[in-house]
Amino acid sequence: MSSRVSTAALDAPLAAELVRRRAALSIALLCAGHFAVDLYAGALGALQPLLVERFGISLTQAGFLGGLLVFSSSVMQPAYGYLSDRVHTRLFTVLGPAVAGVFISSLGLAPSFVWLLLLVFIGGSGSAAYHPPASARVLLGIEEGRGRAMAFFVSAGTLGTALGPAYFSTVSGWLGFSGTWWAALPGVLVAALLFRVLPPPATPAHGKGRFDWKPLAAVWRPLSLLYMLVFLRSIIQIVFAQFLPLYLHLVRGRPILESNYIMSAYLAAGAIGGFVGGHAADRFGGRAVMRFSMIASAPVLLLFFFTNGFWSVVGLILGGFILLFTIPVNVVMAQELAPSQAGTVSALMMGFAWGMAGVIFIPLVGFAADLFSLHAVLASLTVFPVIGFLLTLKLPK
Repeated sequence: MSSRVSTAALDAPLAAELVRRRAALSIALLCAGHFAVDLYAGALGALQPLLVERFGISLTQAGFLGGLLVFSSSVMQPAYGYLSDRVHTRLFTVLGPAVAGVFISSLGLAPSFVWLLLLVFIGGSGSAAYHPPASARVLLGIEEGRGRAMAFFVSAGTLGTALGPAYFSTVSGWLGFSGTWWAALPGVLVAALLFRVLPPPATPAHGKGRFDWKPLAAVWRPLSLLYMLVFLRSIIQIVFAQFLPLYLHLVRGRPILESNYIMSAYLAAGAIGGFVGGHAADRFGGRAVMRFSMIASAPVLLLFFFTNGFWSVVGLILGGFILLFTIPVNVVMAQELAPSQAGTVSALMMGFAWGMAGVIFIPLVGFAADLFSLHAVLASLTVFPVIGFLLTLKLPK
């Protein structure tokens, strides 16, 4: 009897260690996939100057193209979140990086603007399919340090978005615009790795795959506040990702390659900011992190618009760093409000809010820039973090 007890006592730590290692492997694989799909999400902004020169499209058309990508990659995420909460399969997670990579990288082969629209839409769908199940799965089995775990996942994606402009600028510089289809290689390789190594998701006991509106309806007030905060932050985040290279090239007179490298630095600072924000939320609380991020980012971003040279770039990079503190915080808080519908609320926070901001404001900014100036329109967006700060005062403790 005693030998059986001692054996069980020895097996328990080994089992716990095995669970931790499997969780770490799963997080690493999901981070790799997130990096890959968002690498292609950051490509369109870098390719916009080349598309404008090749097809002669207006800023309004460029904004519509960016809005379509956001619609297919982000606004559609709740649909995939619904499916992932109901049909537990790893196909969404496995195929997402390959679909995004192949179709976005083929933009250089498009014979017309209509083909650009089709390739962008399908490529964005790969990103939309990946995010909800992956972001829900990354926290499974994690009780402590959830903000830190989500920060790793979110920062991997933001880093992919940050490197997208530099990556595609390098590929197009070496192989020409028509050779950018080679850029699909990382997405295809990551998809193959996920297919080979990532185990299938376990069906949760709490709902047996059913979707239920009741958990969402019970917390609709704080969930709505979180959604609005993500929406306001995403206006700046996504509009800058689409128009910053054009702004730096057309308004500031910087070369295209240099403009894309500056945007990569801005987005990379945001990736680091998301990681820092996740750690800070575990220590100081999500509300405090969101308040600081909103109120501190606006004046720093204004430094970018109203100075030149070194300090202008510093303002842009520091503003991106502070603004993206809240990415993992919003997702974790939303999942804690409705844990049984983690895929759906993750899609609302990471995709739908981001997507609606892009669908509305990317075409709107392009249209307004044709009427007024790109400088004035982009600078005016810094009012939204101030509005966000006022909303954080209403968040429940």
